[in-house]
Amino acid sequence: MSERRARRAPAALIAGLAMLLVLVVIAIVAPLVWGDAATTVTADTRAVPSSAHLLGTDELGRDVLARTLVATRLTLVMAGAATAGSVVLGVLIGGLIWVGGRRLREWVLRIIDSTVAFPSLILALVIAAVLGAGTVPAIIAIAIAGVPSFARITSNMTGSVASRDYVGTARLLGVPRLSLFFRHLLPNISGPLLVLIASSFALTLLDISSLSFVGLGVQSPDFDWGRLLNEGLPAVYTQPLQVVGPSVMLIFAGVAAMLTGDGLAVYLDPRGGRARGVRQARRRPRGESTAPEALVEVRDLTVRAPSGTVLVDSVSFEIGRGEILGLVGESGSGKSMTAMALARLQADGVDSDASVMRLGDHDLLSGRQRARLAREIGLVYQDPGSTFNPAIRMGAQLTELARVHLGMSRRQARDTLITGLGDMRIREPQAVMRQHPFQLSGGMLQRATIASSLVSDPLLLIADEPTTALDVTVQAEVLRALRRLNVEHGTAVLFISHDIGVVEALCDRVLVMRSGEIVERLTAEQLRRREVQHPYTRLLLDATPTLKTTPLPLEEHDRV
Repeated sequence: MSERRARRAPAALIAGLAMLLVLVVIAIVAPLVWGDAATTVTADTRAVPSSAHLLGTDELGRDVLARTLVATRLTLVMAGAATAGSVVLGVLIGGLIWVGGRRLREWVLRIIDSTVAFPSLILALVIAAVLGAGTVPAIIAIAIAGVPSFARITSNMTGSVASRDYVGTARLLGVPRLSLFFRHLLPNISGPLLVLIASSFALTLLDISSLSFVGLGVQSPDFDWGRLLNEGLPAVYTQPLQVVGPSVMLIFAGVAAMLTGDGLAVYLDPRGGRARGVRQARRRPRGESTAPEALVEVRDLTVRAPSGTVLVDSVSFEIGRGEILGLVGESGSGKSMTAMALARLQADGVDSDASVMRLGDHDLLSGRQRARLAREIGLVYQDPGSTFNPAIRMGAQLTELARVHLGMSRRQARDTLITGLGDMRIREPQAVMRQHPFQLSGGMLQRATIASSLVSDPLLLIADEPTTALDVTVQAEVLRALRRLNVEHGTAVLFISHDIGVVEALCDRVLVMRSGEIVERLTAEQLRRREVQHPYTRLLLDATPTLKTTPLPLEEHDRV
């Protein structure tokens, strides 16, 4: 299947763009074809609908349908101009304050907060009343009224980007403030802004028409849809079709803009649109199991980034019941990508597929039985500090699996977790359940994670570098806990680390991974004897720190 087919746009985006194209064509053609019928005064006033006048005529004998179609140009131009004004001013104000001083930013944000409290249409009415009625004043009023919301949203999005390391580096390198904004900040928020602009156009369209409807917008002899609604209001009971035309066009244009915005949101969202198309395009045929006795079997696992870059390339392995399989390699070698693909928890936009991927009799590629997946796979993440929500007490978080997926009562789940925490050698587990995560050490959090994972008695435990952020003493405690659960519960473990020394001490078999590929497969005994073949494995062994002591000569001791 072609790349174009794989990256196809969602139906909402196609429909929205098609409807907008129809409006643009009407705006261009209608004044040329029906301009005279829309403006020429005739004696055939308030005529009923007929073949000559499909929607009848108004009080001056002008064709209502022609006026509705001709009004499309001015309405779209005004809405587009007002939207553009709001976007440009709002984005500049909301974005540039992040490259300015802190005091200026705080003052501007307070002003924006105060103006956002008022509906944009109310602000527009006040501004239009001050500026006076007319086409240009109406555009200016709507544009200014839309600035606060755009400025606020832009400020929120820019603030999250401004704290990134590459922005800080650009500041240190002396990049000018305007260049910093246009080169580093604006491109990273352009996607959400594009979606917002499309959706905001529909609201601007209604605001512009509202001003004209109340007499503060377009003035005669010019006319837009709002002005036509104003003119047709006195005859709404005797000639209702006079207001039907502008109303239908307003609804049509609003739906077109909203569909375009929603379609863009789906298309630009890595979890939908393009990502879904890539998954469908790259789905490979299912294979047959070659190791039916294994508990976990993975064949030809491939993981791709949203850009299509291959992160894990055709990786295959199996894990037996009660076995600890080590996955070792330098940072960025694809270890965590492999583990998260196995757990079906890959990041947004990341595509993973395999010919075979199963846990027992559970086909992990089917995407079904998510509750079963949560029960049968336990996860221990690398950073215990980011595993838990700091605002919620440990008890509520640790018992979630038992309550949601095992159907335990709150009391039963709590008692089960207290027992599990005790098995992990955590003192005073009742007190730990009442504490917040930030009140516990990294080792206690990591052991609490293991205890929570064991509640469902999982078939497989994935430990993604569980000891990297811990000191040596706590590392030993966590490793002993993993070995104990493996022996006592018969749990299969996928242990991921870049520390060969730890893997050598804990695992039964070891896979060496580099650049998304498995370059060597070893038993623990082969690793201990240094019976390795691949140069990369030798480099990892050479990089493993060891402590060697040599007795100092007697005179050296004396000098010390």
